[in-house]
Amino acid sequence: MIRFVLPLLFAASLVHAAEKPNVLFISIDDLNDWVGPLGGHPQVQTPNMDKLAARGTNFSNAHCQAPICNPSRISMLLGKLPSTTGHYFLHPGFRDVEVTKNDTTLFQYFRQHGYYASTMGKIFHGRADKASFDHIEPTAGFRKPKDKVRYTLPGTHPLWDWGQVEVPDEEQRDYVTADWAAGEIPKLAAGDKPFILAVGFSLPHVPIYASKKWFDLYPLDSLEMPPNPAGDLDDISQTAIDLSLNMTAPRHSWMVETGEDKHAVQAYLATISFVDSLVGMLLDSLEESGVADNTYVVLWSDHGFHMGEKNKWAKRSLWERTTRVPLILAGPGISEGTTCEAPVGLIDVYPTLNDLCALPTKDDLEGHSLRPLLEDPEADWKHPAICTFGPENHSIHSRHYHYIHYVDGSEELYDHRTDPNEFTNLAVDPKMADVIERHRQMMPINDAPMVPDSRGSDSPLYGEAEGLQKAMKKKK
Repeated sequence: MIRFVLPLLFAASLVHAAEKPNVLFISIDDLNDWVGPLGGHPQVQTPNMDKLAARGTNFSNAHCQAPICNPSRISMLLGKLPSTTGHYFLHPGFRDVEVTKNDTTLFQYFRQHGYYASTMGKIFHGRADKASFDHIEPTAGFRKPKDKVRYTLPGTHPLWDWGQVEVPDEEQRDYVTADWAAGEIPKLAAGDKPFILAVGFSLPHVPIYASKKWFDLYPLDSLEMPPNPAGDLDDISQTAIDLSLNMTAPRHSWMVETGEDKHAVQAYLATISFVDSLVGMLLDSLEESGVADNTYVVLWSDHGFHMGEKNKWAKRSLWERTTRVPLILAGPGISEGTTCEAPVGLIDVYPTLNDLCALPTKDDLEGHSLRPLLEDPEADWKHPAICTFGPENHSIHSRHYHYIHYVDGSEELYDHRTDPNEFTNLAVDPKMADVIERHRQMMPINDAPMVPDSRGSDSPLYGEAEGLQKAMKKKK
């Protein structure tokens, strides 16, 4: 009986939500599934994200649309797939090319419909989009010291480092951002317009720094490392390995030989718990402001991050550890403490917020409103979650399977019911032919060429495209 009443209660709550609910939009950079609601690491401590999930719906099968910052955020905030726009890598920005320069972002759309939009921190890749916000608070605070802490090999990327720093939390960039936002919420709540407040945290993106109190949560002598069995890459193509190469990141063999793999995992976990505490600051301020009952909270990360799995550090792959992201929605009418296993994408957030806040339907969005799943997590959902890295390299998640198709025609298939860590590629199993064919039919219709980089067609894209270039040559 309850299953039939819930949608009615949901609809009634939305009507009661003063027609114009607020939105608290929380972005966390490079955060994989190592959060309590997703169980990606058995030791992670994220009590505030746990609390948020208990207040709303946790999407346990949510995925980014690109496994690096810029195209992931462009896709989410414009509501279009990378294979439609041609934004696959870190450059250029969406305002810099003809195909997307006039597009309307999520925040612009809310502004057009009576909302006050304010932001601080990393929401877009690089500077905040001026057309999207009424107010942009400049970022401030400690980000990285002059000298590196642990990763100091000659020629290494300036951002790549990890470790404990003797800098008070209150002086660090993400704390400064959270402190400003927590102070802004009651001001916005007292205003004469509904608000959408976008708060972007930089951690656990490299450099992965936190203070001692957060490192103390994860002693090295009891730290559990992610599984990475020998031979895990033996059943995948060279194209897959080439595509995931990241010239700015440390080599796995060096990490293991030096023991720095444990230090990096410890730092990653420490910064996750630090950011979780900042999420708590925002949620507490929202409660104290008196508008929590009329505010939708959406928490998400732009993509995952490898911590040694697949012999890889960083992002830039189409495997589960990079595509899977936290996505939690809470607010008026959303059932509490619910987990939804349907495959969804960050691209679905734009139409979902439009729907929940009763904004007019925007017809050019390629995502789908998650409202049916917020009403009933077991509702029929026919859409896959699609992630793309370079033209014609696609990851397709259905409810139980993960299919990957590369530009050279090589494929991977994993059954997450029996192989959640993706150790066994089933694409070579003749028994899986029908499953593979069904997932081939789910791939994007478009394969737009890469948008031109303002630095010229011969730009190396900061090491992003080496694997793609090799694969394209093989295809030719």
